[in-house]
Formats: sequence, structure tokens, C-alpha cells
Amino acid sequence: MVRVGVIGASGYAGGEVVRYLLGHPGVEITYLASESLAGKPLSSAFPCFIRQNLPLCESYSVESAADKADVFFQTKKDGTGMKIAPELLDFGKRIIDVPADFRLKDTAVYKQYYRVDHTAPELLAEAVYGVSELHPQEIASARIVANPGCYAVSAILALAPLVTGKLVDVRSIIIDSKSGVSGAGRSKLTVAGLFAEINEGFKAYAVSTHAHTPEIEQELSVLAGEKVTVNFTPHLVPMNRGILTTAYANLTQSIGTEELVQLYRDFYAGKPFVVVLDPGEQPNTKNVFATNFCHIGVVADQRTGRAIITSAIDNMGKGAAGQAVQNMNLMCGFDETTGLTAPAVFP
Repeated sequence: MVRVGVIGASGYAGGEVVRYLLGHPGVEITYLASESLAGKPLSSAFPCFIRQNLPLCESYSVESAADKADVFFQTKKDGTGMKIAPELLDFGKRIIDVPADFRLKDTAVYKQYYRVDHTAPELLAEAVYGVSELHPQEIASARIVANPGCYAVSAILALAPLVTGKLVDVRSIIIDSKSGVSGAGRSKLTVAGLFAEINEGFKAYAVSTHAHTPEIEQELSVLAGEKVTVNFTPHLVPMNRGILTTAYANLTQSIGTEELVQLYRDFYAGKPFVVVLDPGEQPNTKNVFATNFCHIGVVADQRTGRAIITSAIDNMGKGAAGQAVQNMNLMCGFDETTGLTAPAVFP
């Protein structure tokens, strides 16, 4: 039985990690850290956890954390992981950092998009980017895994077969994503996040400036073997959770939809959480709600010579907590699907 701790347990991602772990047969949640809930049960923030066998929350301290658990999910805000990861690693612990501190390899790019200096740059080369479908061996042996951003994982899974196979012009990629409001987190409430501001509205934001852009470009460049530059535009839609991404790219060869679908299925063969839909079918966020699945729709538009790829994930599942638990499964030697196979909640 693996002893697991969750730091930032009272946030959306932390609570979702706990929800997944409660159904995992190989782990025991032995440590929960939340400054706002110190000395209180997690159910005081999430009543859904009433009568669950969980430890009381406590203020984070490395000594207590290291004594009580061996694998940690760090789910607090950006800037936290780089402060606590070095000390936990010194105690021989392993970490899945869910926010952004270890995703970008270039400290200058990190500062540009997150507007702070990185205080643990020595760990950036070691941290493994945590898209389980692309880096399973590296994740399995890692001490620290950088969980991908929610938008980023939806775009990378949609485009990986195309850029790896050099089937598209990597200068032509446009990514259009729509997300539910839980992606902003629980502690970042602003006027813009109020129900009356979001309901019955639909808008783009962070156009050309979103922090997931360099993450997408970094990972697609690795897959392509050359520099990839994308246009990425996120949108906020009035739903709780889910991301629908549509990616467009100019094809470099003539290929039909059925052939492209088969290429995607071959690429993701043996990857249980990526579902490539039949030709003519398109993904829907309702079909992945509260799951770790990614559904992908594939179209080769003969008229324009473009590939149009759609992907649907749950931003709190494959975009955060589910992906993190999948990474933990690889790190700890479990089957990667353990605790993650429940179908979508529907309707």
C-alpha cells in the first residue's frame, strides 16, 4: 500500500485527486495539507467527503509531510511547487506537481509567462512532462513529474500524431479551445468568475498570451524534431467542467479521413484513455465528464487541404487530477488505469 499525500487538498484539483484516490485499491491517503482547513476535515470544504476515511487537514510542513507519506500531489497555486519540491526530494519523496512550476524547461520563458523568477531551476531538466501516453517510461522512473496544463494536454493529444508523422506544416497550426469555469481554480474568484458574469455568455480571453502556449509549443517541438509555433486562443464557456479543443493544420500530403483515423488509432494503440472516434463522429465534453478519457475526432478536409482535429477532455480529469493519478500509477508500478476506469457521469 502506497502512502499518498495531497498538498492543497481544499482546491478543485486537490479535491478531485482525493476523489480518484478514494477508489484506488493500491493507495492510502495519509496526509492532507490545507492552510485554510488546518485541524478540520476535508468535508468542511467538500461535503461530498462526509463519512470518508480521511485524515484531518493540517498546515504544510515538510517534516510532517515526509513522516506521513511517500508520494505527493502538489495541487496548490503556481509558485508553490518550486518552493517545496526540493525539500521533499531531499527526504527521498516523489512528487506530481499539478500546477505549472516544472512544465517549462526555459526559465526565461517561465518568467515571461508567469512573471516570477524560478527558484528551483536545477530541477527543470529532471522533471518529466506528464502526458502519460507520450512519456510512460520516463514517468515511471521519475522523482518529479510536471502534470500538463489542461488546455495543453487536450491540444498535444490532438496534434501529436500529425507532428510526429510530419503530416502537417508546423507553422500553420491553429488551436481553438473552450473550457468550463472550474479551470480557473477555487481560490481565484474574481468578478469575472461570478455566475451572473459567466452565465449566458461566451468569450475569448488571453488571446495570444495564455501561459499554456509555450508549453504546447515546447512539447510539439520535441515530437516534431523542429520548432513549432502555434496560434492558441482559449475561450470560457458557461459550464462547470470540460474542454473542447479544435486544432487546424495544413496537410503536407494527400490523405483521406479514414486513412487519418487509422493513423491516429495506430499511434494511440495500447493507450487506454485516448479514444479515436469513427469517421464522421465528433467528441462531446458530456461523454468524458468526470473521467480521465480523451475523445478525439479526425477529419481530413480535402477542399482546404487541412487536418481538423477535435478533442474533448474533462479539465479536472485528464486535464488535472485524473492525469496526475495516471502518472502516479506509472511511477508506483500500478497498471496505469487503476482507479480511473469509471465511465462518464451522464446526463
